Amino acid sequence: MQYADETSGKRFDAGVWKTMLRFFVPHRKELVKVAFFMLICSVIDVMIPLYQKHIIDKFIFARSSGGIWFVIAAGVALMLVQLAATVIFTRAAIRVEMGFSRDLKKACFEHLQTLSLSYYNTTPVGYIIARVMSDTDKIGLMIAWGLVDFMWGLSYVLFAVTAMLTLSFRLGIWLAAMIPVMAVVTAWFQKRILSCNRTVRHTNSLITGAFNEGILGARTSKTLVAEDINIEEFGGLTGQMYRASVRGAVWSAAYTPLMLMFGAVSVAVIMARGLGYVAEGVMAFGTLSAMISYAINIFEPVQHLSNIFSEATSTQVNIERVDALLKREPEITDSPEVVRVYGDSFAPKRENWEPLRGDICFDDVTFKYPDGDEYVLEHFDLGVPAGTRVAIVGETGAGKSTLVNLVCRFYEPTSGRILIDGRDYRDRSQLWLRSNIGYVLQSPHLFSGTVRDNIRYGRPDASDEEIIEAAKLVSAHHIIEKLPEGLDSDVGEGGDRLSTGEKQLVSFARAVLTDPRIFVLDEATSSIDTETELLIQRAVSRVLAGRTSFLIAHRLSTIKMADLILAVRDGKIIERGTHSELLRKGGYYRQLYSMQYEIEAFRSID
Repeated sequence: MQYADETSGKRFDAGVWKTMLRFFVPHRKELVKVAFFMLICSVIDVMIPLYQKHIIDKFIFARSSGGIWFVIAAGVALMLVQLAATVIFTRAAIRVEMGFSRDLKKACFEHLQTLSLSYYNTTPVGYIIARVMSDTDKIGLMIAWGLVDFMWGLSYVLFAVTAMLTLSFRLGIWLAAMIPVMAVVTAWFQKRILSCNRTVRHTNSLITGAFNEGILGARTSKTLVAEDINIEEFGGLTGQMYRASVRGAVWSAAYTPLMLMFGAVSVAVIMARGLGYVAEGVMAFGTLSAMISYAINIFEPVQHLSNIFSEATSTQVNIERVDALLKREPEITDSPEVVRVYGDSFAPKRENWEPLRGDICFDDVTFKYPDGDEYVLEHFDLGVPAGTRVAIVGETGAGKSTLVNLVCRFYEPTSGRILIDGRDYRDRSQLWLRSNIGYVLQSPHLFSGTVRDNIRYGRPDASDEEIIEAAKLVSAHHIIEKLPEGLDSDVGEGGDRLSTGEKQLVSFARAVLTDPRIFVLDEATSSIDTETELLIQRAVSRVLAGRTSFLIAHRLSTIKMADLILAVRDGKIIERGTHSELLRKGGYYRQLYSMQYEIEAFRSID
C-alpha cells in the first residue's frame, strides 16, 4: 500500500512549534544551560584563529619567546574551558532530549486513557504507536540537538564575521558576501536531499511492515502458493527505496565537492589578496593566517544552520501529529459537576461512590453511531431489573454489541436516557459505572506478565487467597494448577502461551475478582473446546446469580438460561421475550434457534 508524503511542500512555521511551549517549561533551565555553554564554545572557536595570529606575530615572526609560557597556559586554559563547556552542554542536551521525549510520551499516554472507545475502533494501532514513540523521539531530538547546532552555528557566524571585519574589512566583507550565496546553495541541495531521505524513511517503514506480514502470514502464503506475489510486492518496495537512496546519494555527492570548491575558492582569494597586503606591509602575516582559518571554517556552521531549518521543517509534521492527538477530545465525558463529586480516572473520589444494585432502564432511547447514517435504536424502552439475565442473539454482524456498548457507556444515547438504579448514568462518573462492570470478551486480551498479575489487574491490592478464590469460582484453578509454575506462569505477549480456553478462564477470573454488579459475556464460549465450555457454563451459572448480566451468545445452553432474550437483525432489535415466548411466535428467533439446534446436533454426532 502506498501513502502520500505528508511532509512534502511544507515550509517552516514558528506557529506550529508554539504548541510545544508547555513542554519546554520544565526544561527551561537545562535549555538555558545548553545555550549558554554552547555560546562559550563558539566564542572559543572564534578565538582560536586570533590566538594563532598572536603566536605567529608575537613569537614566530618576532623570533622571541618572552612570555610564551603564559600564552601557552592561556591556550591550555581555553581548551580546558571548552572541554568543560562541551561536557556540560552535552549532558544538559541529553537531559532535555530524554526529558522532553519522556514528558511528551507521558502526556500522550495519559491523554489516550481519556479517549473514548470509538477512537480505538477507528484508529489503527500502528498510527497510535508511531505518534507516541517515533514522533515524540524525533521532536525531543530536534529540540535538544537542534538548539545545540543552532546556537553554535549562529553565534559562530556572527562572531567570526565580526572578527574578520575587525581584522581586515576588505577581506572580511568579501568573505561575508559569500555566506548568503552558500546558504542559498545549501538550502537548495538540502531540500532535495531531505526529500529523498523522507522517501527512504517512509519506504523503509513499508518494507518493515511487509517483512512483518510476510513472517506472520508465512503459513497462509504457502497454503495459497502466494510466494511469488509476496516477492514481487517486496521487490517493488526495495526497488523504490533503492532509487530514492541513489538519488539522495547523487545529490549529496554533488553537494559535498561543490562546498569544497566554494571553500577552496574562498581560501584562494583570501590567500591571493592577503599575500598582496602582506607584501605591501598593510597586513601582518598572523592576520592573514587568522583570515584563512575563518575562510576554511565559516562554511560548516552555515551548512549546520541550513540543515537545522530543513530538519525543523520536517519535524513540524511530527509536532502536528502529536498535537492533533493531544487535542483530540473524548466523545464521552463527565460534566464538571460529576467530576467535582466523583472525581476522574486519575483522581477518583471513591468515598462518594454509591453502591450499585444493577437496575437498568432504557428510557425512550434513540441511537446512531457517530460515523453512521442510520438510527440503530429508535424510541427504545427496556427495563432490566437487578439480577436479570439478558441474552442478545443474532447473526454475525447484526449489531448485538450495540446495547452492551450503551450500557457500558462506551457510547451515549443520541436522545433519551439510560438509568442505572433509577438515575441517569450521566449524573455519575464513567469510572464508577465501569468499576461495577465485568466484561469477558470473545477474544480476551491478557497483559504480559504472570497469571497472578493478569487476574488481579483490576484489583492490584488483591491477596493470593482472593485470587485463588476467584479462580475457583470460575473453575479456572484446575487449569492454573496444570501450568508449569501455577499462578507464577508467564502468559507471554498477549497471552500467547495459553490456549484460547485458558485465556478465557483467566479473563473470567479477572472480571470476577472485581466483584461487579453487572456482567457482560461477549460470546465467551464461541471459540473454545467443549470441555472448557462446560467449565465456563458452570462458572456462569454460579457467578451470574444475583447479578445483572448481558450475554451476547449463540450457544443454546447460554441462551436458554436467560430471563429475557433480545433478537437483533440489521442493527435493530426486532423481537424480545423469553425463550418459550419467542419460540411460540415462530419468527426470526425461532429460525436462529432451529439453525443453532441443527449445528449443535451435528457437532454432538461428530
